[in-house]
Amino acid sequence: FQFLNQPQLLCLLLRNKQRAISMSVPLSCCLYSQERLRDDRILPFSAFLTDSFGRRHSYLRISLTEKCNLRCQYCMPEEGVKLTPRSQLLSTSEVLTLARLFVQEGVEKIRLTGGEPLIRPDVLDIISELRKLEGLKTIAVTTNGMNLARLLPKLKETGLDLINISLDSLVPAKFEFIVRRKGFHKVMEGIDKAIEMGYNPVKVNCVIMRGLNEDELLDFVALTEKKPLEVRFIEYMPFDGNKWNFKKMVSYQEMLDRIRQQWPNLEKLQTGQTDTAKTFQVPGFKGQVGFITSMSEHFCGSCNRLRITADGNLKVCLFGNSEVSLRDVLRSGAPDEELLQIIGAAVGRKKKQHAGMFSISQMKNRPMILIDCLRYAQARGPNALKSHLLRTPGTPILCTLLINAKTNLKHYNVRLCHQSSSSEDHTVKLRQFVSDQTTSDINSNLNEASEAQLTHTDAQGRATMVDVGGKVPTRRTATARATVILGPTAFRLLRDNQLAKGNALAVAQLAGIMATKQTSTLIPLCHTLPLDHASVTFDLDEVQNAAIITATCHTTGRTGVEMEALTAVSVAALTVYDMCKAVSHDITITDVKLVSKTGGKRDFHRHA
Repeated sequence: FQFLNQPQLLCLLLRNKQRAISMSVPLSCCLYSQERLRDDRILPFSAFLTDSFGRRHSYLRISLTEKCNLRCQYCMPEEGVKLTPRSQLLSTSEVLTLARLFVQEGVEKIRLTGGEPLIRPDVLDIISELRKLEGLKTIAVTTNGMNLARLLPKLKETGLDLINISLDSLVPAKFEFIVRRKGFHKVMEGIDKAIEMGYNPVKVNCVIMRGLNEDELLDFVALTEKKPLEVRFIEYMPFDGNKWNFKKMVSYQEMLDRIRQQWPNLEKLQTGQTDTAKTFQVPGFKGQVGFITSMSEHFCGSCNRLRITADGNLKVCLFGNSEVSLRDVLRSGAPDEELLQIIGAAVGRKKKQHAGMFSISQMKNRPMILIDCLRYAQARGPNALKSHLLRTPGTPILCTLLINAKTNLKHYNVRLCHQSSSSEDHTVKLRQFVSDQTTSDINSNLNEASEAQLTHTDAQGRATMVDVGGKVPTRRTATARATVILGPTAFRLLRDNQLAKGNALAVAQLAGIMATKQTSTLIPLCHTLPLDHASVTFDLDEVQNAAIITATCHTTGRTGVEMEALTAVSVAALTVYDMCKAVSHDITITDVKLVSKTGGKRDFHRHA
């Protein structure tokens, strides 16, 4: 009982007073009358499904199978997954037993997931039996849509209330690339069939991945003009085997900005307290769009979801690797009270956010197919920061913690942060370094930092895109420069246009100009800007055997083009390197810098 919170313990004691008497727990502090317990002000929801942060879990997701007839890149490793033996998966009766128990405790919504739930032979029987549970208000299914059109009439007849359909591209060839199977037209047929049968809205789940389908955002929104769909854009999340990379993730704010360029009158809609999606609608459109912001703006504070995997494990957090086997307890013949103890203990241990992990992208977890198709708590002042650093093993977190505490870094030797080694010697030096800082020093730094904060972080220290909607468009210019030191042989061939690959300067000039147009794609938090003009020029320095690259960009907009200019010289420099590397790899790209910018809040001119 050590993991049960007080309401859970109270609930358990009242369920079985005889068993409670034998416990070494003082009943005088726990027992209330049954009438008092029913008072909504005392226990409005099952204590076993209420965690230590007061979140009430009224929504249960049950995975019916680990199998799937697709191989989506973000969900399943390319080589597939090792499936659990059939005997270790939940049987139909076990699924229904657990569902009954959770509904009795207050669960009002059950979603059936997978794998692909519609390939389970008894899925119609399961839905039909769930429909009989008193207190269950909603039965939903998340499906890839491959079998939906064929099964939907019977699904609706047995009592299915809501449908979510996964669809990550509207281009058939790209769809096949993402899911590694054919079937685009079957999914579209399933969506149309759901609309025809009166489901409103039909939810379409779309995982957005940079370089793959972010160019289809507007096409998906356009679908909602004539059809009662809710297209839900999901930030790409990390799971074992999906090769997650931050650069692949397109943030909610970036997606929203891109959509608003096309539909500036996009309206935000009111949502329920426990809804995961931030929903919007283009005025006059039948449907709406939503954003699942698991990575950039988590919604852990209102989480009301629990998950049961196909092999019977309870997961209290999608991102957590902690699981409890309900299957084993069921098969041991344990009574409901014992099951509730285990469920209550697991819920009671649920972390405040993202399974308590500092970086959910670095955690170990099941692949998404086997589950169900970042930040440290803020330091409360300098003493909290100091104590946290001193009790935390390893060195690389110093920079992050100091930034999160909004500490000015200029007085600190942060070179330790970037050591590839995490040896004992570095740990000792780091802890001694933190210990030597006085409270007054850190307070002073905190005060200075409050006047000059990073613009691309929010109040909690998370990365965010700057809102420039309130700024007045002005004529803006930026110039950047980079130097490529080539060595005498490569320099001579470049100068005389004798390189085997051709005219390096012409190719580099074109590459730099093209790169300016891709800046917002390459750098996640940059705005997409309409460029009035971009130029890339070269000066050849005979003394250094170097090519000096200068890029100048112009725009009329609400934010500056310094990143476009810096991207241009960087890519142009890399192109020079590529064109010359057959001659020598002893090439140095150096001195990449902003030379000047004008037209913004503050002009900048480099003097040296």
